This record gives sequence, C-alpha cells and structure tokens, in this order.
Amino acid sequence: MRKFGKWVGRVLLALVLAAVVIGLWKREEITRLLAVNSLFSEENIVQNFSHMDRAFLTQPVSRGSGPTVDLPYGPETTLPAAVDDWIKDRTVTALVVLKDGAVVYENYFRGTARDDRRISWSVAKSFLSALVGVLIDEGKIASIDDPVTKYAPSLMGGAYDGATLRHVLNMASGVTFDEDYLDQSSDISRMGRVLALGGKMDDFAAGLDQTFAAPGETWQYVSIDTHVVGMVVRGATGRPIAELLSEKIIAPLGLEFAPYYVTDGVGTAFVLGGLNLTTRDYARFGQMFAQKGEWQGKQIVPAAWVEASTTASAPTEPGSIGYGLQWWVPQGAAAGEYMARGIYGQYIYIDTARNVVIATNAADRRFRDAGVSDQNIAIFREIAQSL
Repeated sequence: MRKFGKWVGRVLLALVLAAVVIGLWKREEITRLLAVNSLFSEENIVQNFSHMDRAFLTQPVSRGSGPTVDLPYGPETTLPAAVDDWIKDRTVTALVVLKDGAVVYENYFRGTARDDRRISWSVAKSFLSALVGVLIDEGKIASIDDPVTKYAPSLMGGAYDGATLRHVLNMASGVTFDEDYLDQSSDISRMGRVLALGGKMDDFAAGLDQTFAAPGETWQYVSIDTHVVGMVVRGATGRPIAELLSEKIIAPLGLEFAPYYVTDGVGTAFVLGGLNLTTRDYARFGQMFAQKGEWQGKQIVPAAWVEASTTASAPTEPGSIGYGLQWWVPQGAAAGEYMARGIYGQYIYIDTARNVVIATNAADRRFRDAGVSDQNIAIFREIAQSL
C-alpha cells in the first residue's frame, strides 16, 4: 500500500509538472484567449478598444517617411444639444468633425486620449475596399467579376467556389456564416478564437463549406467575405496587406501615427476588422473620400471607384439600408451620403454635398438594441445640417 501511495504521488507530481510546462509553453495563447473572453466586459471595454495590441498578435502598418499632413482647424463649433446625451448614452470615446476639410469639433471621452489608436472593427472593410480600387486601376486585379478562386485557389471546392470578387465585396456570396457576436458558439466567435490562439484565417475561410443561396442572389452581412477579399488581394499581388495598404493608402495620407493590424498566427492581417488608427486619421481617410479620392493634389483612390464603391449596389431588401462595395448607404441617403460602420459604434460618416466628415469611436455594448443604428445616423445628419 505504501508503494502504491508513492506511485500515486509520483504520478500526481508528473501531472503537475506537465501542467506547468504546458502552461508556460502556451502562456501567450492562454493569455490572449482570456483577454478575448473579457474584451467586451463593461469594466474593460473602453481601454481594450484603445489597446488591442495587448490582447492580439499585431503587425505595424508603416505611415511612410513623409511629413504629417496636419488637419487645419476651422472656426470652433457648438454641436446640437442632442449630441451631449448621445455621447453619454452611446458610450462614445472620441468624436472628430470636419467641415470643408478643417477640424471644427474634436473631443475625447472616458479617459481616452487623442493619440489612442482605436480599433476600427468593420470600418476596416472600407479601407480594404479602397485598396482594391487602386489595384484594379493598376491592373493587378483584372476584373471585379473574376472568380475569387482565380487568386485564392485554396478556396476551390469550398463554399466560396463560384463566388466573384464583386459578390464578396457586396456581401452577397451566399456563404453560411453565423455573425452573432453574443453567441460563443457562432462562426464569428469561433473565428475570434482562431485569432486568439494563433490559428490561420485562410484555413478557416477555406474550411467553410455551406451556402444558403447562389452567389449574387441575396445580401447577407458575413464578415468572412471581407477576409476572402483580402485573400484575393494577396493572391493577385503576392504581397501582404499591411505593406500594400501602407504604400497605396496610408503613406500618401500623411497620418499622424502609424496604424497597426491585428493578425492571425502567421501574420495575416485581420482585414475585416483589425485595423487600428487614431480618430483624427479615420477622419482624414473619410475626407479623402469626400474629395473623390484626392488628397493634397494627388489622386489616391480612383474617383470612379469612390463613386462605385459608395453607391448602393448589393441586393439588399427594398426599403432597407443600402450596401455598396464594403461601404454602407443609409436609408433615404442624399447623393454622396454614405458611411463606414463597425460594431460597438465605430463610424466614418460622409456627407459629400455639405463637405462634412464625422469620425467617431465608441464602446457601446448596446449597439445592437433596436433603433440605435438609426439614432446614430440621425445624430450625424443633425450635426452635418447644423454646420
């Protein structure tokens, strides 16, 4: 019996040592997973959204070697009274308003600062769309109607076989993907764990094998479509997204601070929501689009692509919000009114006719409540009309 007790003790000690070794070996992955699980908690969400590099693997996006192009200041503006309550109710952390390319309002809230590089979430999709427009203009991508498998052959035989670049830009791939952020078993949650544990996003996309509709038949917002856009860009150029975005979009804009991407375990940029910039630099990108892709006398994004990508072209339901090529078009939009939008209250709103750009970041845990999206758009319109 005594020998048996010693044997049990040795086994337990070996198990404890093994657990310690595994814990040390996987410490970074475990730390990231824990961080992801508390990413949206009420006590952490505001600071997390300004410091995503603490929770995920990241890759810098060079701002280039050129000088910062300062945004000029216009006359200080008092915003409509309703904005104050909106800032409080929607947990807004930053608000920058441009009129005629000049800053007329800028403020930061809830302990955040001007130089915080804030998570874009799906606002990042509109940056990738801009890059696609440049590459098509350069002939690197032959046609928006090319099948995605032409550039990303690993997608052959899966759910994306038969979809074109236009289909995925329009969010009309017909691929089955559950985007319920509050369900831990949903596809979007599984994708988050792939990121946290250092997996490969390309493998995740290629592993999807279910469709609910033929490509181009109907619209359904599935963020993994944007990752496939990124696979097309990388396949067409043989270059990483961060490098391309820096060269074609970021460096010409003269940003104040170098952005960064959240990445998967092999350094692939999380293009569907992992870009991090300051709010002023989100506004700068929006102003470039308001100027039909021109910035400081140089055409950054082709004007034809600006118009095409921000025009409602996806097969959305009649009477609902419109969608272009990774840009949103609000219901009842005037000509040249569109926006980039991300979960938890990230927006770049553009009113071209009034030359107003509004960039806002938030940590709104109630962003999915009924009427919230409409309230945000109404506030943006009220601000634009007041200037």
